[in-house]
Amino acid sequence: MELLEFARGPALKVALVVFCFGVLWRLVGTVLLRYHRHLSEPRDGYFKAFMLGLLVGGSRSWPHKQYIKRTGYGEALGYAYHIGLFIVILFFAPHVLFIKSLFGVSWPTLPSGIVTIIAVLTFTLLLAVLFRRLAHRVLRRLSNFDDYFSWFVTTLVIVTGLMATAHFGARYETLLAWHILSFDLLLIWYPFGKLMHAFYIFPSRIINGYFLARKGAPS
Repeated sequence: MELLEFARGPALKVALVVFCFGVLWRLVGTVLLRYHRHLSEPRDGYFKAFMLGLLVGGSRSWPHKQYIKRTGYGEALGYAYHIGLFIVILFFAPHVLFIKSLFGVSWPTLPSGIVTIIAVLTFTLLLAVLFRRLAHRVLRRLSNFDDYFSWFVTTLVIVTGLMATAHFGARYETLLAWHILSFDLLLIWYPFGKLMHAFYIFPSRIINGYFLARKGAPS
């Protein structure tokens, strides 16, 4: 079996199974956690508390004005490279074909040249994120293996994809195999690292907003 056949055959199937069951395991485990029961009645009713929770889910996605000078650069980097990843993953024609083969749905794509430029910019932003983490004394002390390895597997997919697009470094079939294997690695790591924040970030903000609203705290 050639490397490309292995990458998009057995390796991809195992990675998808680990990803699906891993994500399901994390989500079910979170739902089944024991929570402290709140016996007091909500200050303004359950419905209003829930609506304020939804409001917090959106309002906490951008820093307050008094903090923007201190956190604006990091926030801008985070939003920028996430948008870049979103475009590269969902609007590159081969990726859309792959998604269609799995789920049977597709949508219009962007020209490959535009996606390549966005991928290069995203890679540059990811390097800036790493440099900021290493240069910032507090971030550096707070960072652990999970932070760096999650950055590595994400960046590896971008780098191998750019190499395959540019036919740089090896035969195209080999480069494509590397790209798919790096994606397989990301899928396997996803449920067990901080990449799971994609599933947690908005529900956790909504839940926090709901409990704050129960107590009458402004959102």
